[in-house]
Amino acid sequence: MKPKYQVLIDDIKSKILSGVYSVGERIPTESALKDMYCVSRQTVRKAILELSNEGFLRSEKGSGTYVSNQYQSKSGRKSYNKTIGVITTYISDYIFPSIIRGIEGRLNEENYSLLLASTNNDVEQEKKALEMMLSFGVDGLIIEPTKSNLFNPNIAYYLSFKEHDVPFIMINAYYEELDVPFLCLDDVQSSYLATKELVSKGHTQIGHISKSDDLQGKYRMKGYIKALGEAKLRFHPEKVLSFDTETKLELYINLKKFLNENRDELTAMVCYNDEVGLEVVNVCRQLGISIPDELSIIGQDNSYIARNANIKLTTLTHPQEQMGRDAADWVIKKLQGGGKDLPNETYYHPVLIEGETVKELKKINSCESRQLSTRCLNKKMY
Repeated sequence: MKPKYQVLIDDIKSKILSGVYSVGERIPTESALKDMYCVSRQTVRKAILELSNEGFLRSEKGSGTYVSNQYQSKSGRKSYNKTIGVITTYISDYIFPSIIRGIEGRLNEENYSLLLASTNNDVEQEKKALEMMLSFGVDGLIIEPTKSNLFNPNIAYYLSFKEHDVPFIMINAYYEELDVPFLCLDDVQSSYLATKELVSKGHTQIGHISKSDDLQGKYRMKGYIKALGEAKLRFHPEKVLSFDTETKLELYINLKKFLNENRDELTAMVCYNDEVGLEVVNVCRQLGISIPDELSIIGQDNSYIARNANIKLTTLTHPQEQMGRDAADWVIKKLQGGGKDLPNETYYHPVLIEGETVKELKKINSCESRQLSTRCLNKKMY
């Protein structure tokens, strides 16, 4: 458990970094802080002294304590070596090593340093990462948003970066509440192409696995629905399995239940990404469902785990390293004063990569189709 003075330090520092207390503003008096935090005057004074030593506060005798601008200085850093902060949801798995490699490669070309943090898709960890970047005084920032399909309580920190004229760009997603530049895969098109590929192979009973708390999941669901509509196939909500960051650990169990319940009705699945696609493969092996003979599967993102799996997953491309380079290049050009004509929105177009997890179904005549529909109807009735 943190000592009381440290809790006070953390909270005041957070309010300064997020803009609740702005530079030059007087903070509440010692007496007011004592009452606000239910601590002793000695604890308040110790916290103020620490914050003053760190450059966050300055005291004027007879006037009060004010927010200092010294914390924004870049003392101790070489003036010729700018630092770019990078915040991603994850670092060491899936597509993120490739994205970071692209960022680092471009920054090295300009002798820029990289300060890296991850959030594990948790808004509290995102808050800490943003506070670290603000305290350090990074020259620019590249961010992958955390739980981008939900309201983000850390918006004030991003506004602080804007107020301090620190250029930043978002990758993979963005916060819809903010008007910010971003680089994204066209996620609608990705799921649309995946679903369309299955339709072209004769599949009409197509399920979808969606992630609900990320913007990518929202748009990939949209692409799936769009392709079904164009093919005049009805959208069935019971054929969609949703999960979020907190329930991801339960995905294997929920997939077993979902596939068991829909085993006789689904012939194909569009998956949120390759990681989920391979999880479906594992569950199918446990249940004795043959891939692709009984169930066709398409992942998304062309990740290294898909490329190195013991089955060649049909998937769609993601720019990964190129996105990282482009994000770093955008920040560099902004810092070098040449960013006036840079686009605020960039979408990368996905391309289907054929694997061995999709089967073409034989075309059935109208009589067989009616018989199949009757069997499905009878199954539901009984």
